[in-house]
Amino acid sequence: MTTNLTLITMGCPVGIGPEIILKYFAEISGQSDSPVVVGDVGALNWCAEQLNLSADILPWQPGDEIKPGTVPVFTPAGLTLEVDRLSWGRPDRQTGRAMAAYIKSAVRLLQQGEADAMTTCPIAKSSLNAAGFDYPGHTEMLADLCQSKEYGMMLAGSRLRVTLVTIHVGLNRVAGLLTREKITAMIMATDRALRRDFALKSPRLAVAALNPHAGEEGMFGDEEIKIIKPAIVEAREAGSDVSGPFPPDTVFVKAVAGRFDAVVCMYHDQGLIPFKLIHFSNGVNVTFGLPVVRTSVDHGTAYDIAGQGIADPASLAAAVNMAGEIAVNRRKLR
Repeated sequence: MTTNLTLITMGCPVGIGPEIILKYFAEISGQSDSPVVVGDVGALNWCAEQLNLSADILPWQPGDEIKPGTVPVFTPAGLTLEVDRLSWGRPDRQTGRAMAAYIKSAVRLLQQGEADAMTTCPIAKSSLNAAGFDYPGHTEMLADLCQSKEYGMMLAGSRLRVTLVTIHVGLNRVAGLLTREKITAMIMATDRALRRDFALKSPRLAVAALNPHAGEEGMFGDEEIKIIKPAIVEAREAGSDVSGPFPPDTVFVKAVAGRFDAVVCMYHDQGLIPFKLIHFSNGVNVTFGLPVVRTSVDHGTAYDIAGQGIADPASLAAAVNMAGEIAVNRRKLR
Protein backbone atom coordinates (compact mmCIF):
# COMPACT_ATOMS: atom_id res chain seq x y z
CA MET A 1 0.00 0.00 0.00
CA THR A 2 1.13 3.51 -0.80
CA THR A 3 1.47 5.49 2.42
CA ASN A 4 0.77 9.14 3.08
CA LEU A 5 -0.71 9.66 -0.36
CA THR A 6 -3.58 12.05 -0.95
CA LEU A 7 -5.51 12.14 -4.20
CA ILE A 8 -6.78 15.45 -5.57
CA THR A 9 -9.74 15.15 -7.93
CA MET A 10 -9.59 17.83 -10.62
CA GLY A 11 -13.24 18.79 -10.37
CA CYS A 12 -14.77 20.66 -13.28
CA PRO A 13 -12.12 21.01 -16.01
CA VAL A 14 -13.40 24.48 -17.00
CA GLY A 15 -13.72 25.86 -13.48
CA ILE A 16 -10.88 27.01 -11.24
CA GLY A 17 -9.92 23.46 -10.19
CA PRO A 18 -7.06 23.01 -12.70
CA GLU A 19 -5.68 26.46 -11.90
CA ILE A 20 -5.60 26.05 -8.13
CA ILE A 21 -4.07 22.58 -8.56
CA LEU A 22 -1.19 23.92 -10.64
CA LYS A 23 -0.65 26.83 -8.27
CA TYR A 24 -0.71 24.47 -5.28
CA PHE A 25 1.89 22.17 -6.84
CA ALA A 26 4.09 25.20 -7.58
CA GLU A 27 3.94 26.07 -3.88
CA ILE A 28 4.94 22.56 -2.72
CA SER A 29 7.56 21.96 -5.43
CA GLY A 30 10.40 19.87 -4.01
CA GLN A 31 8.47 18.47 -1.05
CA SER A 32 8.64 14.71 -0.58
CA ASP A 33 4.96 13.95 0.10
CA SER A 34 3.35 15.01 -3.15
CA PRO A 35 -0.32 14.30 -3.81
CA VAL A 36 -1.55 12.74 -7.05
CA VAL A 37 -4.14 14.44 -9.24
CA VAL A 38 -7.02 12.36 -10.54
CA GLY A 39 -7.76 14.26 -13.71
CA ASP A 40 -6.55 14.87 -17.25
CA VAL A 41 -3.00 15.60 -18.40
CA GLY A 42 -4.19 17.43 -21.51
CA ALA A 43 -6.59 19.68 -19.59
CA LEU A 44 -3.92 20.61 -17.07
CA ASN A 45 -1.43 21.38 -19.85
CA TRP A 46 -4.14 23.49 -21.54
CA CYS A 47 -4.65 25.37 -18.29
CA ALA A 48 -0.91 25.90 -17.85
CA GLU A 49 -0.59 27.28 -21.37
CA GLN A 50 -3.65 29.51 -21.07
CA LEU A 51 -2.51 31.01 -17.77
CA ASN A 52 1.24 30.96 -18.41
CA LEU A 53 1.89 28.62 -15.49
CA SER A 54 5.04 26.49 -15.43
CA ALA A 55 4.37 22.83 -14.63
CA ASP A 56 5.87 19.43 -15.39
CA ILE A 57 2.71 17.36 -15.77
CA LEU A 58 3.23 13.60 -15.99
CA PRO A 59 0.94 10.56 -16.19
CA TRP A 60 0.93 8.35 -13.08
CA GLN A 61 -0.22 4.83 -12.25
CA PRO A 62 -0.31 3.07 -8.85
CA GLY A 63 3.17 1.89 -8.00
CA ASP A 64 4.92 4.59 -10.04
CA GLU A 65 7.53 6.69 -8.29
CA ILE A 66 6.54 10.32 -7.88
CA LYS A 67 9.26 12.62 -9.15
CA PRO A 68 9.67 15.73 -6.95
CA GLY A 69 8.70 18.94 -8.67
CA THR A 70 6.23 17.26 -11.03
CA VAL A 71 2.44 17.10 -11.17
CA PRO A 72 1.56 13.37 -11.24
CA VAL A 73 -1.82 12.68 -12.86
CA PHE A 74 -3.94 9.54 -12.82
CA THR A 75 -6.42 9.54 -15.70
CA PRO A 76 -9.35 7.10 -15.55
CA ALA A 77 -9.16 4.43 -18.24
CA GLY A 78 -10.87 5.40 -21.47
CA LEU A 79 -11.41 9.01 -20.44
CA THR A 80 -9.34 11.61 -22.27
CA LEU A 81 -10.84 15.05 -22.65
CA GLU A 82 -11.12 16.74 -26.03
CA VAL A 83 -9.20 19.82 -25.02
CA ASP A 84 -10.17 21.83 -28.09
CA ARG A 85 -13.78 21.67 -26.87
CA LEU A 86 -12.99 23.15 -23.46
CA SER A 87 -14.04 26.72 -22.75
CA TRP A 88 -13.53 28.45 -19.41
CA GLY A 89 -16.71 28.74 -17.39
CA ARG A 90 -18.78 26.63 -19.80
CA PRO A 91 -19.35 23.11 -18.49
CA ASP A 92 -21.00 20.53 -20.72
CA ARG A 93 -21.78 16.83 -20.81
CA GLN A 94 -18.11 15.99 -21.49
CA THR A 95 -16.93 17.84 -18.39
CA GLY A 96 -19.79 16.33 -16.37
CA ARG A 97 -18.74 12.79 -17.29
CA ALA A 98 -15.14 13.64 -16.45
CA MET A 99 -16.01 15.07 -13.03
CA ALA A 100 -17.92 11.92 -12.13
CA ALA A 101 -15.14 9.65 -13.39
CA TYR A 102 -12.53 11.45 -11.29
CA ILE A 103 -14.61 10.98 -8.14
CA LYS A 104 -15.36 7.31 -8.84
CA SER A 105 -11.71 6.57 -9.65
CA ALA A 106 -10.44 8.25 -6.49
CA VAL A 107 -12.85 6.25 -4.32
CA ARG A 108 -11.82 3.04 -6.06
CA LEU A 109 -8.11 3.76 -5.50
CA LEU A 110 -8.79 4.43 -1.81
CA GLN A 111 -10.82 1.25 -1.45
CA GLN A 112 -8.01 -0.71 -3.09
CA GLY A 113 -5.50 0.70 -0.61
CA GLU A 114 -3.55 2.68 -3.21
CA ALA A 115 -3.95 5.97 -1.32
CA ASP A 116 -4.85 7.26 2.13
CA ALA A 117 -7.17 10.21 1.51
CA MET A 118 -8.85 12.31 -1.13
CA THR A 119 -9.33 16.05 -1.56
CA THR A 120 -11.88 17.23 -4.08
CA CYS A 121 -11.86 20.32 -6.24
CA PRO A 122 -15.27 21.85 -7.01
CA ILE A 123 -17.76 20.40 -9.46
CA ALA A 124 -20.76 21.77 -11.35
CA LYS A 125 -23.81 19.92 -10.09
CA SER A 126 -25.85 20.87 -13.15
CA SER A 127 -23.43 19.31 -15.65
CA LEU A 128 -22.97 16.31 -13.36
CA ASN A 129 -26.73 15.78 -13.58
CA ALA A 130 -26.72 16.45 -17.34
CA ALA A 131 -24.15 13.67 -17.73
CA GLY A 132 -26.59 11.22 -16.12
CA PHE A 133 -25.53 11.29 -12.47
CA ASP A 134 -28.54 12.12 -10.31
CA TYR A 135 -26.85 13.51 -7.19
CA PRO A 136 -27.35 16.92 -5.58
CA GLY A 137 -23.61 17.15 -4.97
CA HIS A 138 -20.26 15.61 -4.15
CA THR A 139 -21.17 14.42 -0.68
CA GLU A 140 -24.21 12.41 -1.71
CA MET A 141 -22.32 10.79 -4.58
CA LEU A 142 -19.47 9.80 -2.30
CA ALA A 143 -21.87 8.39 0.28
CA ASP A 144 -23.53 6.29 -2.42
CA LEU A 145 -20.20 5.02 -3.76
CA CYS A 146 -19.13 4.11 -0.22
CA GLN A 147 -22.59 2.74 0.72
CA SER A 148 -22.66 5.04 3.74
CA LYS A 149 -26.03 5.86 5.31
CA GLU A 150 -24.93 8.14 8.15
CA TYR A 151 -22.73 10.97 6.96
CA GLY A 152 -22.50 14.72 7.23
CA MET A 153 -20.59 17.87 6.35
CA MET A 154 -18.28 19.77 8.65
CA LEU A 155 -16.68 23.09 7.75
CA ALA A 156 -13.37 23.18 9.58
CA GLY A 157 -10.65 25.74 10.14
CA SER A 158 -8.05 26.52 12.76
CA ARG A 159 -10.45 28.79 14.70
CA LEU A 160 -13.93 27.45 14.03
CA ARG A 161 -15.73 24.22 13.09
CA VAL A 162 -19.42 23.99 12.24
CA THR A 163 -21.82 21.19 11.29
CA LEU A 164 -25.32 21.52 9.88
CA VAL A 165 -28.58 19.76 10.73
CA THR A 166 -30.20 20.92 7.47
CA ILE A 167 -28.16 21.88 4.44
CA HIS A 168 -29.43 22.77 0.97
CA VAL A 169 -33.06 23.61 1.64
CA GLY A 170 -35.07 26.81 1.49
CA LEU A 171 -35.10 28.84 4.68
CA ASN A 172 -38.89 28.61 4.88
CA ARG A 173 -38.60 24.81 5.18
CA VAL A 174 -35.99 24.64 7.94
CA ALA A 175 -38.26 24.73 11.01
CA GLY A 176 -40.48 22.00 9.60
CA LEU A 177 -37.51 19.73 8.89
CA LEU A 178 -36.00 19.97 12.36
CA THR A 179 -36.70 17.05 14.70
CA ARG A 180 -35.26 15.97 18.01
CA GLU A 181 -33.95 12.80 16.35
CA LYS A 182 -32.12 14.69 13.57
CA ILE A 183 -30.53 17.15 15.97
CA THR A 184 -29.45 14.41 18.39
CA ALA A 185 -28.00 12.40 15.52
CA MET A 186 -25.99 15.40 14.26
CA ILE A 187 -24.67 16.18 17.75
CA MET A 188 -23.49 12.59 18.18
CA ALA A 189 -22.05 12.42 14.65
CA THR A 190 -20.13 15.65 15.26
CA ASP A 191 -18.82 14.24 18.54
CA ARG A 192 -17.62 11.05 16.82
CA ALA A 193 -16.00 12.97 13.97
CA LEU A 194 -14.03 15.18 16.35
CA ARG A 195 -12.79 12.14 18.25
CA ARG A 196 -11.99 10.02 15.19
CA ASP A 197 -10.78 12.56 12.65
CA PHE A 198 -9.40 15.36 14.82
CA ALA A 199 -8.08 13.27 17.74
CA LEU A 200 -10.00 15.21 20.38
CA LYS A 201 -10.53 13.02 23.43
CA SER A 202 -13.32 15.09 24.99
CA PRO A 203 -14.90 17.37 22.38
CA ARG A 204 -16.89 20.34 23.66
CA LEU A 205 -19.92 21.06 21.51
CA ALA A 206 -22.29 24.00 21.34
CA VAL A 207 -25.70 23.94 19.70
CA ALA A 208 -27.02 27.08 18.04
CA ALA A 209 -30.66 27.99 18.57
CA LEU A 210 -32.99 28.47 15.62
CA ASN A 211 -34.67 31.67 16.74
CA PRO A 212 -33.36 35.08 17.91
CA HIS A 213 -32.36 35.10 21.58
CA ALA A 214 -32.84 31.30 21.60
CA GLY A 215 -36.58 31.88 21.39
CA GLU A 216 -36.76 34.09 24.50
CA GLU A 217 -38.65 31.43 26.48
CA GLY A 218 -41.05 30.85 23.60
CA MET A 219 -41.77 34.48 22.71
CA PHE A 220 -39.96 34.21 19.35
CA GLY A 221 -40.62 30.54 18.63
CA ASP A 222 -40.83 27.32 20.60
CA GLU A 223 -38.45 25.06 18.63
CA GLU A 224 -35.80 25.48 21.34
CA ILE A 225 -38.20 24.25 24.04
CA LYS A 226 -39.88 21.46 22.09
CA ILE A 227 -37.09 20.14 19.86
CA ILE A 228 -33.58 21.48 20.43
CA LYS A 229 -33.30 21.30 24.23
CA PRO A 230 -34.62 17.70 24.38
CA ALA A 231 -32.10 16.72 21.71
CA ILE A 232 -29.26 18.25 23.73
CA VAL A 233 -30.41 16.42 26.86
CA GLU A 234 -30.55 13.13 24.96
CA ALA A 235 -27.07 13.61 23.49
CA ARG A 236 -25.68 14.59 26.88
CA GLU A 237 -27.15 11.43 28.42
CA ALA A 238 -25.44 9.46 25.64
CA GLY A 239 -22.05 10.86 26.70
CA SER A 240 -21.56 14.01 24.64
CA ASP A 241 -20.23 17.18 26.29
CA VAL A 242 -22.78 19.46 24.64
CA SER A 243 -24.32 22.76 25.71
CA GLY A 244 -27.05 25.07 24.44
CA PRO A 245 -29.12 26.08 22.69
CA PHE A 246 -27.21 29.36 22.50
CA PRO A 247 -28.41 32.51 20.73
CA PRO A 248 -26.90 32.40 17.22
CA ASP A 249 -25.52 35.93 17.54
CA THR A 250 -23.21 34.98 20.44
CA VAL A 251 -22.37 31.29 20.14
CA PHE A 252 -19.78 31.70 17.38
CA VAL A 253 -17.91 34.32 19.39
CA LYS A 254 -17.60 31.80 22.21
CA ALA A 255 -16.44 29.06 19.84
CA VAL A 256 -13.78 31.24 18.20
CA ALA A 257 -12.56 32.22 21.68
CA GLY A 258 -11.84 28.53 22.34
CA ARG A 259 -14.75 27.60 24.56
CA PHE A 260 -16.13 25.03 22.09
CA ASP A 261 -14.58 22.69 19.54
CA ALA A 262 -17.54 22.86 17.15
CA VAL A 263 -20.96 24.43 16.77
CA VAL A 264 -23.93 22.36 15.59
CA CYS A 265 -26.07 24.68 13.47
CA MET A 266 -29.69 24.41 12.43
CA TYR A 267 -29.32 25.54 8.82
CA HIS A 268 -26.81 26.29 6.08
CA ASP A 269 -26.22 30.04 6.31
CA GLN A 270 -26.38 30.07 10.10
CA GLY A 271 -23.11 28.15 10.12
CA LEU A 272 -21.48 29.18 6.88
CA ILE A 273 -21.75 32.95 7.22
CA PRO A 274 -19.63 33.14 10.40
CA PHE A 275 -17.36 30.37 9.16
CA LYS A 276 -16.56 32.06 5.87
CA LEU A 277 -16.15 35.43 7.58
CA ILE A 278 -13.23 33.87 9.46
CA HIS A 279 -12.02 31.19 7.04
CA PHE A 280 -12.99 32.49 3.60
CA SER A 281 -9.65 31.66 1.97
CA ASN A 282 -8.53 28.64 4.01
CA GLY A 283 -11.65 26.81 5.14
CA VAL A 284 -12.05 23.08 4.55
CA ASN A 285 -15.15 21.00 3.88
CA VAL A 286 -14.84 17.62 5.63
CA THR A 287 -17.23 14.74 4.97
CA PHE A 288 -17.56 12.61 8.09
CA GLY A 289 -19.16 9.20 8.38
CA LEU A 290 -17.45 7.77 5.27
CA PRO A 291 -15.05 4.79 5.38
CA VAL A 292 -12.62 6.88 3.29
CA VAL A 293 -11.07 10.23 4.17
CA ARG A 294 -12.50 13.08 2.11
CA THR A 295 -11.87 16.79 2.39
CA SER A 296 -12.73 19.50 -0.08
CA VAL A 297 -12.17 23.14 -0.81
CA ASP A 298 -14.98 25.20 0.70
CA HIS A 299 -15.70 27.16 -2.50
CA GLY A 300 -17.35 26.44 -5.82
CA THR A 301 -16.21 26.27 -9.43
CA ALA A 302 -16.05 30.09 -9.62
CA TYR A 303 -16.87 30.16 -13.33
CA ASP A 304 -16.92 33.95 -13.21
CA ILE A 305 -13.14 34.06 -12.66
CA ALA A 306 -12.13 30.79 -14.36
CA GLY A 307 -9.28 31.30 -16.80
CA GLN A 308 -8.31 34.69 -15.42
CA GLY A 309 -5.34 33.48 -13.36
CA ILE A 310 -6.57 35.02 -10.11
CA ALA A 311 -7.88 31.95 -8.25
CA ASP A 312 -6.43 31.40 -4.76
CA PRO A 313 -5.15 27.88 -3.91
CA ALA A 314 -5.19 28.48 -0.13
CA SER A 315 -8.31 26.42 0.53
CA LEU A 316 -6.92 23.53 -1.54
CA ALA A 317 -3.66 23.61 0.40
CA ALA A 318 -5.56 23.58 3.70
CA ALA A 319 -7.80 20.74 2.50
CA VAL A 320 -4.86 18.56 1.42
CA ASN A 321 -3.08 19.16 4.72
CA MET A 322 -6.22 18.34 6.72
CA ALA A 323 -6.83 15.18 4.69
CA GLY A 324 -3.37 13.95 5.60
CA GLU A 325 -3.88 14.76 9.27
CA ILE A 326 -7.23 12.95 9.38
CA ALA A 327 -5.72 9.90 7.68
CA VAL A 328 -2.98 9.79 10.33
CA ASN A 329 -5.52 10.18 13.14
CA ARG A 330 -7.66 7.36 11.80
CA ARG A 331 -4.65 5.04 11.47
CA LYS A 332 -3.84 5.60 15.15
CA LEU A 333 -7.27 4.24 16.07
CA ARG A 334 -6.79 0.96 14.21
